[in-house]
Amino acid sequence: MSQTVPSLPIRAIRRLLLTWYRESQRDLPWRRTRDPYRIWISEIMLQQTRVAAAIAYYERFLERFPGIQELAAAPEQDLLTAWAGLGYYARARNLQKAAKKILELGAFPRDHASIRALRGVGDYTAAAIASIAFGLPHAALDGNAIRVLSRLTAERGNVASTVVRKRLRAVADRLIDPAQPGEFNQAWMELGAVICLPREPQCSICPLKSQCAARRLGCQRELPVKAVRASPVEIEKQILVIRKAACILLWQRETESRRLAGFWELPEPAQLPQAKIGARIGVFRHTIVNTNYSFHVHQASTRSVPKRFLWLPMHRLHEFPLSTAAKKALACLAPQEGGQNP
Repeated sequence: MSQTVPSLPIRAIRRLLLTWYRESQRDLPWRRTRDPYRIWISEIMLQQTRVAAAIAYYERFLERFPGIQELAAAPEQDLLTAWAGLGYYARARNLQKAAKKILELGAFPRDHASIRALRGVGDYTAAAIASIAFGLPHAALDGNAIRVLSRLTAERGNVASTVVRKRLRAVADRLIDPAQPGEFNQAWMELGAVICLPREPQCSICPLKSQCAARRLGCQRELPVKAVRASPVEIEKQILVIRKAACILLWQRETESRRLAGFWELPEPAQLPQAKIGARIGVFRHTIVNTNYSFHVHQASTRSVPKRFLWLPMHRLHEFPLSTAAKKALACLAPQEGGQNP
């Protein structure tokens, strides 16, 4: 049975966690600001992206779109190009829709409910922005915080279930420091990211080791309990690199496409049945959710080009939103050409 909230030494946990965080936190660019716009951008990026990978994207994105007005007015191609590589591109489109809404409001919303109403903002993101930017006492529960809380209370239920999430939220709401909620939320997440790790929790150096029920019971590696994930699907595909002079043949996904709408792709053989397929120049793997793709990249030639295809100048490809698969395939050209990327 999991620990109940009243049994937790709330003041001690707050003190230990915040002291550790102030001494040990990583220096991340979004932690140097209280600007809600910048915090919002970072939180949306971090929804599906590792911290280490997000930093460079975050800095480039803000250089290109330094404020709400620039983001709201950006052409979609520029927006997608800036987001390319982060995946889950609905996030970028929702950012722009929300930016336009914020302009209508006249300023970034300052209360939790209004922040939560923005496109692409869920419970966690709204709580993170509200607490960090505006000092509002809303507990932000990301995967790291959920893992810490489940171990702290020895929660044996499936953390994916609604009942268990409500139970953990009640714990988090009780524990959050109302005087410094933003710092406290970041401390929970930091602890999960660098100490209370999924497979090998570093209990010996954890600031909450004396308060952790899972550590006392010796079950920290068994928690949190999660539903069993389905086995990944393995798929092989061919992808074609067709060049003419200094151009390369690509096609653009329709704006109504369910996946990667508006992005440019290299063709597959089924799209160009008349193409003459040549030597294989590379193989790479690419994972999307629960599907592992193995792409075999071939040089090819064709005399006819369907309507949806265009010859794009290779020296201008950086101006177009290319899919990650297309970028990886084009990278296979480098070894063929003395290490020069297209």
